[in-house]
Parts: sequence; structure tokens; C-alpha cells
Amino acid sequence: MSLPQSKLLESLAADLVRLADARHHDPHSALGMHRHGSECIVLVHIPGAQSVTIDAHSASRVAQSDFFAWLGPVGTLPPHYTVTWRNPVGQEQAQVDPYSFAPQIADAELAQFSAGQNYAAWRILGAETMTIDGVAGTRFAVWAPDAQRVSVVGDFCHWDGRRYPLRNRGASGVWELFLPGIGVGEYYKYEIRGRSNGQVQLKSDPFARASEMRPATASQIAAPSGFRWRDGAWRKSRAKLDWLHAPMSIYELHLASWRRGPQGLLDYRELARQLVPYVKRLGFTHVELLPITEHPLDDSWGYQTTGYFAPTARHGAADDLRYFIDSCHRAGLGVLLDWVPGHFPRDAHGLANFDGSACYEYPDAARAEHKDWGTLIFNYERHEVRSFLISSACYWLEEFHFDGLRVDAVASMIYLDFGQRAGSFLPNKEGGNTNLEAIAFLRQLNTVVHAKFPGVTVIAEESTDWPQVSRPVDQGGLGFSMKWNMGWMHDTLNYFHEDPLYRSHHHGKLTFGLMYAFSENFVMPLSHDEVVHLKKSMLGKMAGDRWQQFANLRLLYAWMWTLPGKKLLFMGSEFAQTSEWDFRNSLPWDLTNIPEHGGIMNLVSDLNALYCRSPALHELDFEARGFNWMTCDDQARSVLGFCRYDRGGDFLLVVCNFTPVPREAYRVGVPRGGEYREILNSDSAHYGGSNLGNLATVRTKNQVCMNQPFSLDLFLPPLAVIVLAPPAREH
Repeated sequence: MSLPQSKLLESLAADLVRLADARHHDPHSALGMHRHGSECIVLVHIPGAQSVTIDAHSASRVAQSDFFAWLGPVGTLPPHYTVTWRNPVGQEQAQVDPYSFAPQIADAELAQFSAGQNYAAWRILGAETMTIDGVAGTRFAVWAPDAQRVSVVGDFCHWDGRRYPLRNRGASGVWELFLPGIGVGEYYKYEIRGRSNGQVQLKSDPFARASEMRPATASQIAAPSGFRWRDGAWRKSRAKLDWLHAPMSIYELHLASWRRGPQGLLDYRELARQLVPYVKRLGFTHVELLPITEHPLDDSWGYQTTGYFAPTARHGAADDLRYFIDSCHRAGLGVLLDWVPGHFPRDAHGLANFDGSACYEYPDAARAEHKDWGTLIFNYERHEVRSFLISSACYWLEEFHFDGLRVDAVASMIYLDFGQRAGSFLPNKEGGNTNLEAIAFLRQLNTVVHAKFPGVTVIAEESTDWPQVSRPVDQGGLGFSMKWNMGWMHDTLNYFHEDPLYRSHHHGKLTFGLMYAFSENFVMPLSHDEVVHLKKSMLGKMAGDRWQQFANLRLLYAWMWTLPGKKLLFMGSEFAQTSEWDFRNSLPWDLTNIPEHGGIMNLVSDLNALYCRSPALHELDFEARGFNWMTCDDQARSVLGFCRYDRGGDFLLVVCNFTPVPREAYRVGVPRGGEYREILNSDSAHYGGSNLGNLATVRTKNQVCMNQPFSLDLFLPPLAVIVLAPPAREH
């Protein structure tokens, strides 16, 4: 009997139809080698092939199809045999049959992923180069639970979805296939036919570790890292760091517009050479990168992420990013990553409607969309989505040694009515406006990260009065390390916009923040969000003429650096950039050669140095005992004075004059008698000021003032902050 008429092939007729139509969910059940008694059949599907041999045995075409079969005695072929074929132009190609390999992902790992408890899912999903039974290739795996069929496509199969359909792993919703001979550098996507709608889509790999340079959107098989880390001492000290009581001054930056070279964007290695010494010279303790997870649109600044495991190709390869972070660590700089689990874009190649259904997003349209941003909301209720997101967080911390995450837009995650018109949102099961699943996810995220990565911080950008954002999960909190103090930022910038003539009427904007300053572990942010969208630059926000604007900016920075809380400043603000931030261009570095702008840089550098070397300015950032008002109610003269304390009871005195009027013999109460040294004056000529102030030392008077046993008569420069160190305590 002829081979096409074999009963063995007849039994596969239905499979052949589905394979030819690219609708088969389990191609391994038909393709590959299958035993039937003492015989075995090998079936391959190679669209366009002229002829096929299987380990030198000629295979026969099945009818007029693109299927080829060989039938012979068991034991004739090895377990992994080579298929050789001639393509339509007569070229000979060969490959070990992908359908000769058993599943490679353990059932236990799939079960963990399905339960929302696989925190290293990048090790089982995505494209992983490996060698199986001596055969080198790449294992592809993707989660697409509502797909009818999934294929991996690329140049290696002429982007034909019929060639390499993946095996479905049952209830897990995962599909996988090992492709021999396919290796590092190949671009690929998944071709997915939805079960619900039957539509075919091309999707990038959600777990890809590398991507094509935008505007192209293919995923790329990444090479295993060959980078040799040299930051062991840094990581060991980080694990022991008492970050609650340590200084943290963060330089926030957008890598693509910090500085550019003659050829355009700088790569990660060149950024390391230029950026690290610059930030160290300014005295910052950390840099925070706006999202460098892969994203298709420059205008999104990285906040509309499509590659949750891929560093953007704009600046080089993954090992180049590792070099950048290693360079920071060896220079004593921490590195934080802006990470976006709150939403994702609708791009056709991304996560939206991934398998023809609401896979990553909520299925209910009323909950699926961030209308303000035109993006979609992750379905935090779905276990696999939690595995995906928490794995992403752990990936950057483990594989790239980031020292922490800044979690974007937390308020948009925890409130169902965020950005919604009144009454237009779908309440939770308790009838409220909070996203209970998102809250549970954030607690799980923080619990996992803090347990797996001692010393790493997770910082929330949370703009509401949600309680206990930075309190432990077991105490009812969300579990973040710290939270951005958005209320302080808004009140302060509104105040500095006021003409000093009227500031006495707005005194409470400065003092109100201290009423809740210790309810959370706060970071004080002057971030990128404040210098875009017609909000003006930091200098442009300041009231008054040019002299007053610079004096106000110096006053603002000195006020911020001496208050309780960690610090964050966006790039360009350290030299008083005059224009708003433009992500399309480099910072205007020529301004640094102008004395007033250089003076601001000098002040930022000295503030960082004073902050880091003075325990009184950082040890008790989050405790009320670290702060005490000396004067807070002199709104008539717009003067504030306070002491900052360390854990041993030593302190620094800070006095601020928020008007352009110098004030002589201004009396301030102090807790200790003796000679006080003026150790910082924001009006110094070194910073571009008028150089007014006090002599090297000022002696106290034995006069009770402001409920303190001693007093000082100080000269307060205009629009300035002075910091004084008390005499040493007598033991």
C-alpha cells in the first residue's frame, strides 16, 4: 500500500487539516515521530518544500499537501533526527526536528505561575537559549490562555505561522516549543489565533529580554549575560544598610535627554563614563532612571512600557546596562528604576487583547481603561498577571542589581474612580471605590521584594491621603519603603510662586506639611512632572525679577534639604535650567558656564555634602523627635526657624527668611548656650548671592526666647536660609 494511503496517516487526517489551517493546539500529537506497534511514522510540515529527507531516508509527500511522512521500523531513527529539505528556490536546509523534543517546563513551575506565586517567571517564559540532549537551540514559551493556536515566527520561517506551532500545556495556558538551531540575535514574534474570535495577531513576547530598535517592534533572542559584576562589596553593604536612618539624595534623570553626543543618544557605557562622575561631584547618593524598560514611543518617556523584561535598545544591550549600574555601584551610587505596573499601552504588538481576549487587562470595559492616558489597566485579580508583574520587579533587582524601584501612579491603581467621571466607575464587591485586588497585589509585591532583596527600597508615587502607604503589611500598611510627598511639593511650589509681598498670607503652606511629615516615610520630590506641560522650569516658577528668582530657587533648595525627608531633584534643576524639560533634546549645558547657574550647582553640591555628613539632617527623617520648631508663627515677617536632631541629641539650627528684606538682630531661641557657627548660607557669593550673613560665630544670650533657655541675635540675609552648628556638648 502507498504511504499516503496508510491507515496511520488516515488516523491523522483531522490533525493534518487543522495543522494546514494553522488551528492546531497540540501539534506534537501529530508532528514528529510516533510509534505504532513495531513501526513508527515521522510527520513533518514544511510549507513550500520541494523534497524532504529524514536522516538520509527519503520522505514522501502526503497527497498534494506540504506534509511529508516517513514510515519505518522502530529503532531506525535516533530520538532526535535531522530533517533536510529543499526550499522553493532549490536551496537545501536542515534542522533537527523541533517536534522530537519533550516539554521542557516543569509542571510544578507552571503551577506556581498559575497560582500567582512564581516570582522568577522569566526563567520559564520567553526565549531561552539552551542545549537539550546535545542539541543547541532556543525554547520559546508564552502565556496565552484563550488562544486556539500559537506559533513562533521570524526570518527563520519567513514569518509563516504554519511552520512552528507551539505545544499547549493544558490548564496553565502556557505554550512552548524548543527550536533547534535558532539562536542569539534572531528577531521573532508570536502569531496567535484567538479561540474566541478566530482572529490572527502578531505579538511581541511579553517576557522578551531584548527588543528590536523602535519603531520596529519584534522581540529578540538575548544572549546569556557574560558580564562580570564587580559590585560585591556594594551589595553586601546594601543588605546591611539601615536606610531609614541613612541619607538619600536622588538625582532623577531621563537617559535619552540628559546629554547627547554627535551621533545622537548616548549608550549605557558612555553614560556611565559621563554621568557617574558628574553625579558624584554633585554629591547625590542615588540616581533614579525614568523607565528604561522597552517602549515604542519616545513621547511617553518610558511610562507606556511594552517590554517588562527588556532594557530599551535605544542605549545598547543588557550587559551595557549592567556595566552602567556596576559603574554606579563602584563609585558609591545607588540606582533606582522607575517601574510601571499601573497601566500599559494599547499598541497592537503589545499586551492589549493579547490572545484575542482580555488576557492581561480587566475583561470589563468599565474597569479596563485609564481614560486620562488612553491605556489599559492590569487585571490584578488574575494570578498569572501577578506572577508576571512581580517577576518583572524581581528581574530588574536580581539580574541588573538595581537598588530599588519607584512605583509609578500608585493612586491610579488603588482607586477605581481614578480619572473617572463621578458615578461612572464600577464599585468593588463591598460597594466602595478602591481596587481590592490592586491593594492585595501591592502588598504581595512589597512583601516579596523586601524578603528576597534585603536593603532594596520600594518607593510609591502616591498622590492621595491613603493611610499607611509606607507602613509594613503586617501592620495593615501597603508595605512600601517610602512615599513621595506630593502634598508638600504642591504647597511649597505654590508658595514660591507668590510675590514675597503677599507671602505672609500664605505662611501655612510652608508649615502645614510638618503636621503630617512623620505619618509616612516621605521622599520630597521636585521631579520631572513639575517641569513639563507648561508648568515652567524650577527657575521659571520662582517669583520676582531675575535676582529674586535665583535667590528664591536657592532658598527653595536649602529649605528642602534641611527639612525631614529624603530628597529628589530632576536633572537640569541642579543648574537652574531656564526652559522646560524637552525630552527630544539634551539639557542646555551651556548654562552651567553662567555664574548664577553655576552658583546653583555649587549650592546643590554643598547641600548634599552637608546633608550626608550631618546625622542631624538625615538620621531621624521619619521621626518627630528629629524636628522641633524654634519659630513657626512669624508670618508677618515670613521667617521660619527649626532644629534638626540626630539620635544622640545633637542638632543643627536652620533659619529661613522668605522675603527679600534683610533682617538684622533677629532673635531666635535655642536649646544650648555658647558660640554657634554659620556652616551654610544660601546667600553666599559662592552661590550667586549678595554675601550677607553672620560672622564666623554668633554667641548666645542668656535670655529665654521661644520657650528655649538661650537666644541668638542673627542677621538674616534676604530670600535665604542659614544653617548654624551649636557648640559641642559638655560631657
